[in-house]
Amino acid sequence: MQPPTTITIRISDDPPKRLDKALARDVPADAALSRSRIARLIADGAVRCGDRVLSDPSGRVAAGEVLTLMLDPPAVLEARAEAIALDIRFEDEDLVVVNKPVGMVVHPAPGTPDGTLVNALLAHCGDSLSGIGGVQRPGIVHRIDKDTSGVLVVAKSDRAHHGLAEQFAAHSVTRRYLALVHGCPDAADARLRGLKGVAFEPGGVLRIATMIGRHRTDRQKQAVLDSGGKAAVTRARVMDRFGSPPAASLVECWLETGRTHQIRVHMAYAGHALLGDQTYGTRRKLSRRGLPEQVCAQAEAFPRQALHAAELGFLHPVSGESLHFSAPLPADMAGLVALLSDAD
Repeated sequence: MQPPTTITIRISDDPPKRLDKALARDVPADAALSRSRIARLIADGAVRCGDRVLSDPSGRVAAGEVLTLMLDPPAVLEARAEAIALDIRFEDEDLVVVNKPVGMVVHPAPGTPDGTLVNALLAHCGDSLSGIGGVQRPGIVHRIDKDTSGVLVVAKSDRAHHGLAEQFAAHSVTRRYLALVHGCPDAADARLRGLKGVAFEPGGVLRIATMIGRHRTDRQKQAVLDSGGKAAVTRARVMDRFGSPPAASLVECWLETGRTHQIRVHMAYAGHALLGDQTYGTRRKLSRRGLPEQVCAQAEAFPRQALHAAELGFLHPVSGESLHFSAPLPADMAGLVALLSDAD
């Protein structure tokens, strides 16, 4: 077993009145210790000043005092490593970017303990995982639904995890999705323009800004709420139309925020639910005026929400380098686009 890691901290001038706040201020940046991790270390008796154990987070420290933190080796995650093939788009010692396939859950849960992205990354990364929050595991900073494909970044180190989490919290990460939706969002649509929280920006960009939270009666779903929930902003631009009048369209969506099921909820709220979305599409039928019956039937039988995380851009949390990744449409969505295009 690896020995504990010792971090030495000299308290600088004019320290905060509380031990936990003083440590959070003066701990070396490359240690990447969050306030919650520091609180756990104090509670576990891992903070010392000479021979004294400092166990009171509200205790005082003086400028010039030298404290030591004892960090145990990262614990091993209970999830088991599985040799599952991954489409790796980028990897270094701090992070890995993958193109997640349709059908793969990101994180183990009671119903899906195996076959997840985390299981695959545990096998792929092995000992290169330095530990997130004291546990040897991949750091999941954002997720993609099981039946949504596309680009996703995962932290391999604490410093990367913190840096990426800060960017996602600040909404500075670029996330663009491609979706196939019922109908076609149109700035001339009076119904759409009259919908609360909906507006059109220059270039025909649809902007949807609402509160999103747990559905009042169906706790498995999210919903647009009049009060409560969290602010969510989605923008969408039509890339292609299928049928005349359009029975369906390909839209590019990008997120200002990242709420659970946000694109699916917002597009359904706008009256343009995603094709194949069994949760928010309410079994909607395509308009037979725009496309042949057989094509509509095939499109309606699409077995999942037609959504793909096509682009992801962020600053490398350690080097500061600007990174941008993309992934092409998976075969099933590309086939659906071809079906609709050929019938147009």
